[in-house]
Amino acid sequence: MPTLNSDKNHAADTVPGELFLVATPIGNLEDITFRAVRTLKEAELIACEDTRRTKILLDHYAIQAELLSYHEHNELTRAPELVLRMEGGARVALVSDAGMPIISDPGYRLVKLALRHNIRVTPIPGASAFVATLAAAGLPVEPFRFLGFLPSKKSQRIARLRELAGAREMLVFYEAPHRAVEMIRDLLAVLGDRETVVGREVTKLHEEFIRGRSSAVLALLSKKPLKGELTILVGPLEKGGAKSGAAPDEVRLRAQIAELMTSRHLTEREALKALARTTGVPRSELYRRWQLLKP
Repeated sequence: MPTLNSDKNHAADTVPGELFLVATPIGNLEDITFRAVRTLKEAELIACEDTRRTKILLDHYAIQAELLSYHEHNELTRAPELVLRMEGGARVALVSDAGMPIISDPGYRLVKLALRHNIRVTPIPGASAFVATLAAAGLPVEPFRFLGFLPSKKSQRIARLRELAGAREMLVFYEAPHRAVEMIRDLLAVLGDRETVVGREVTKLHEEFIRGRSSAVLALLSKKPLKGELTILVGPLEKGGAKSGAAPDEVRLRAQIAELMTSRHLTEREALKALARTTGVPRSELYRRWQLLKP
């Protein structure tokens, strides 16, 4: 009768390494869990987007481990390399520059390949910019739809927003600071003047939450320099239009005035005058309608 303890069977049962998806702080270095620190200390290898940024975190917590760059430009070649290391028994931690790996960051290919090779994948949760902004928004957030970054090309961004025009849930986006004003201008034009919240520098020294209708948020952001990635929440479509009781032409008027004030740096009065010239509607009529729409 064959024995079950042969060397061949023993080799087949060798436990491979493990992949840990470790959330890192999104700004404040204290926003990391005890479990995350312990996992990083026990890892033989830490794969990260930018080794310089990750080293700041590791030095802060006296963590010494081998670092390997893993980003969108080398993911196709790095993923198989890391899987081979884990098949050899290595414990690998994947981190992004900030927040949870995979969420608008590289890592999907590595997770998929690791699972295909029967390597255990363990998430170590922690800080998340969009979750923090949702919590502080002051709006009903259930249900919500996380959409990450919109296309950077205007025509593609407009097309994507048109697909979302009838959405009845909270919409959640990430955006780079240099595209934020243009993005919110497109949000206003396509989705209407909805309740909007922008989380800026969340957990950092200059943390700020900007709340209001899209037109008001757009006007405010156009006047100040923006730093750091932004989380932008757009409230659900309200019954009766972008604002309860608002007619489609009123929504369009908000968008047109906001566009003129931000793109051409006009005052409110100058924008109304310019719009009167281009539409043929008397300025007094536009002014009356605008005053009715203002909060």
